[in-house]
Amino acid sequence: MDTFKGLQKSLTSLGGQITPFASRTLQYTKEQLGQSEDKTQLPPDYIDLEKRVDALKAVHQKMLAVTSQYSHEAYDYPPNIKETFQDLGRTVSEKVTLLSSATSPAEAQAALTAPPSAKPQPKTFPHAIARASLAGSQTLHQQHTGAGEDPLATALEKYALAMERVGEARLAQDAQIQSRFLAGWNTTLNTNLMFATRARRNVEKARLNLDAIKARVKGTTWKLGGGAGGGAQGGGAAAHDEHELSPEAQEEIEKAEDEFVTQTEEAVSVMKNVLDTPEPLRNLAELIAAQMEYHKKAHEILSELAPVIDGLQVEQEASYRKSRENASS
Repeated sequence: MDTFKGLQKSLTSLGGQITPFASRTLQYTKEQLGQSEDKTQLPPDYIDLEKRVDALKAVHQKMLAVTSQYSHEAYDYPPNIKETFQDLGRTVSEKVTLLSSATSPAEAQAALTAPPSAKPQPKTFPHAIARASLAGSQTLHQQHTGAGEDPLATALEKYALAMERVGEARLAQDAQIQSRFLAGWNTTLNTNLMFATRARRNVEKARLNLDAIKARVKGTTWKLGGGAGGGAQGGGAAAHDEHELSPEAQEEIEKAEDEFVTQTEEAVSVMKNVLDTPEPLRNLAELIAAQMEYHKKAHEILSELAPVIDGLQVEQEASYRKSRENASS
């Protein structure tokens, strides 16, 4: 037990000599081990702000984990598709233009496998549908031996051109979301909320420093076990009542208290600013606007196409009925 008492006195004496970081670390360790009797409490309003900031951070992390996919072009590209270098070499509209001037199956095939343009074509679902539709159209055209054009081949070519436009609209949506939503929410998460985290850490440092100073000047820097050692320590603490502190010790405590109050007020200001800023909601409105514009554009493109395909289908049905009637007569 004498050994424990000696160690206690050594730690108490050491408390006034160690660095602020070590002092805070020692105080933190005491609290974790249940060795701190007087932990300075934070105001309820401050704790409420911390909870709200934590909730806002969690929301940003969850939303960004999903919406960050808008930064990856191929987020909806089917994984089972195996497109070749030639498939991705030219846009559908470029291939249609080249095909329109082809006068033989060989020229048509050459148009489909023309040298690539400046960059590979986008790997999006609408673009993939467009390329598949055009390839199907040409397969039917090449095998068509009747008069006129194969109606399904014609429809597939028109559908291919429309879906390429839908794909371009999707890319435009993604670019808007990246610049108007993702950039803003990443800034809030990595800058504004980071400032709030830093301010809260400063509060915790100031609090630990204050409590470490209080413990040191009152002679309660550390306790080892219970029993006689604990009782002796408790008696020492009682003998060092706050009213009997030296002017120097009282000044040191007051200085630490002022720093704690200053850091708390600063953190409150920073957290309120993060919580009150309208930027996240404004960014969310931009996300919705970009999605709305894309779906509106896709609707317009397909609305233009649908009557054309319906017309081809009606013509084919009429031709089919006529051929059946002629065959039965």
